[in-house]
Amino acid sequence: MIGCLCIHGFTGDPWEVEPVSNALSELEGWLVYTPLLPGHGEDLTKLKSASYEEWVLTVEVAIEELEKRCETLYVIGFSMGGMLASYIAARYPIHKLVLLNAAAHYLNPKQFLKDMFGAIRYHLTGSQEEDQLIELYEQKFRETPFAAVGQFLQLIQKTKPYASKVNVPTLIIQGELDGLVPLKSAYHLYDVIESERKELKVMKRSRHMICHGFETDKVIEEIKIFLISD
Repeated sequence: MIGCLCIHGFTGDPWEVEPVSNALSELEGWLVYTPLLPGHGEDLTKLKSASYEEWVLTVEVAIEELEKRCETLYVIGFSMGGMLASYIAARYPIHKLVLLNAAAHYLNPKQFLKDMFGAIRYHLTGSQEEDQLIELYEQKFRETPFAAVGQFLQLIQKTKPYASKVNVPTLIIQGELDGLVPLKSAYHLYDVIESERKELKVMKRSRHMICHGFETDKVIEEIKIFLISD
């Protein structure tokens, strides 16, 4: 059996990677698991008491459980989940790694400002570009406890060095229009990952929520091709 761990991002939940996890779950002989990181979900105030160590422990327990049931292990991480995925790939017997807008670096100021102008335009005119997910962004900014941001920064600092220890086949997919994670994050990960087989795909029309945008089908297809191929 093939086990696949999918890890969502900071302030998010399994919905962020749901199109990918659902597509892989439909494959015969696949066991796909997307745990909810502590403090995350609908009530973001719970993040105030959550720690980055709990997030790390959650994915460690998840991969250990999959390891008991599966002969082949894959891990997919989105945004902060990408850094957790890199950590897992460096420390556990993972066969392939997929990183989606992984947050080795974060906050693309130019695109972030463009997205914020889009939010202002939406409030003034009632119109917005498709795929902006403006209301979701605004809700997260309002509700995320400041203490949780500190835990996020600590997690990035602690997990970032593990990327250089990854030596399994790796697929990096980055949205060019991501307002939170800049392209340089993907290029950094591509440079430091030691694997002899690594690929970097830039999605020209994708923003941060890369699994819920214009190129969702393309993202899923790239992941399937990479994971299924020898």
